[in-house]
Amino acid sequence: MKDYWTNENQVIRSETNSYNFALNNLSGDTIYSFSSWVRILDADSAVIKASLKTANGTVKCVGNVIARPGCWSFLKGGFVLDFPSSYALLYLQRSDGEKLNISISSVSLQPFTYQQWKKNQQDTIDKGRKCTAIIHISDMQGERVPGASIIVEQVSRDFPFGSAITKTILGNPAYQTWFKERFNAAVFEDELKWYSTEPQQGEVNYTIPDQMLEFVRKNQIITRGHNIFWEDPRYIPSWVRNLTGPDLKSAVNSRIQSLMNKYKNEFIHWDVDNEMLHYDFYEQRLGTNTSLEFFQTAQQLDPLAKLFMNDYNVVETCYDMNSTVDAYISKLRDLKQGGIIMDGIGLEGHFTVPNPPLIRAVLDKLATLKLPIWLTEVDISKNLDKETQVRAKYLEMVLREGFSHPGVNGIMLWTGLHSNGCYQMCLTDNNFHNLPAGDIVDNLLKEWQTGVVHGETDEHGSFSFSGFLGEYKINVKFGNRTVNSTFSLYRGYDTRHINIQL
Repeated sequence: MKDYWTNENQVIRSETNSYNFALNNLSGDTIYSFSSWVRILDADSAVIKASLKTANGTVKCVGNVIARPGCWSFLKGGFVLDFPSSYALLYLQRSDGEKLNISISSVSLQPFTYQQWKKNQQDTIDKGRKCTAIIHISDMQGERVPGASIIVEQVSRDFPFGSAITKTILGNPAYQTWFKERFNAAVFEDELKWYSTEPQQGEVNYTIPDQMLEFVRKNQIITRGHNIFWEDPRYIPSWVRNLTGPDLKSAVNSRIQSLMNKYKNEFIHWDVDNEMLHYDFYEQRLGTNTSLEFFQTAQQLDPLAKLFMNDYNVVETCYDMNSTVDAYISKLRDLKQGGIIMDGIGLEGHFTVPNPPLIRAVLDKLATLKLPIWLTEVDISKNLDKETQVRAKYLEMVLREGFSHPGVNGIMLWTGLHSNGCYQMCLTDNNFHNLPAGDIVDNLLKEWQTGVVHGETDEHGSFSFSGFLGEYKINVKFGNRTVNSTFSLYRGYDTRHINIQL
């Protein structure tokens, strides 16, 4: 990119206090991945954001990074162009609009076709989500058995893929059947939140979440705990908002003790203090260490559950300066320095128009922390409601980007069905007939599961196949002898050897 730097007035007027690259003849239907090392030369740190302005005046967010004096920071992101642009300006600015004083190095802009991008996703899926299995068949004397008939079928998936559920699933066999046929993970959309379990002070009621837990237990569905506290004042019970000092402290202690003693060992994760990058209701009133104390208490009360941060606009966009990927990492480090063993990274994923290279860049950076990443509340904004096919296409973009990234350990959709619809996006109508987004989910679930595999052992008495990680059942026949068995494919094996005797 060194040959494209300019601060001259070009076809597009340069932005104030910016570092500009003039680009000619950008291709349409192309995904562009951008990266640069950035070092700020001022005394203080600042968020540096990269943006793209096209010939028609459209401005796209490309990426951001917290740049610090005395060291280099890596800005990575990108953009998608659906139509060609004869001229474009890619520019770096401080997010606060102040004068820019930076050094940059190794600036790169790489174009990819959709086919190239999808092939890379598939290659990553084949490497990280699948495993080669070699089945060896022998008789009781250890002799190889060539020509044995083999049928292999995947019975469960290793990768957690689920959705929010609501209390409308109770006593609703159609909803229950639809859900359990598709998903192996769940999260309660509202029913565990403080405003649901204690709408009036002292009137704690866990009847609904208890009944919902019965459903997921019965169907062996793992479930996330969402959430213990929520920092957004709009979703804090009104009676709690009116408390101060010792009364508020007593109420929050009662809440966390009651909830976690009641549900110890029930949930695989806890979203401890929801959306703490955007809001700070409790810290404003109870002190700056309040969120740290929430995590400490949760760790003590339910030590086997994994504790998560959970926030929005980390992966959805790079316009929100409250929740840049670096701000998320900084908060994680603060909690770790406070003695918290952080177990997971929760990214909500409430998208409008997804930006695949930005999603990948954010996931790449977070993956360096070696913590499990979950997309916890994925949906597409209903502001695009009239374009259901477009919303379904966007959902597929997000799901493919998440599933193909080796750092992502689970995906949850935020598509819980209420009597009046869903929060932003539904997969079905009220009669559980698929909408376009539901078709996308069903097709991906089918694509990401090993179908029934038929085969026959070779002259060495062996049969091999590549399958998605999970649990399998196998049927082996030779002559009048039949054996049924089970086995697992899981991470850590390049090749899994299974020995079966007839």
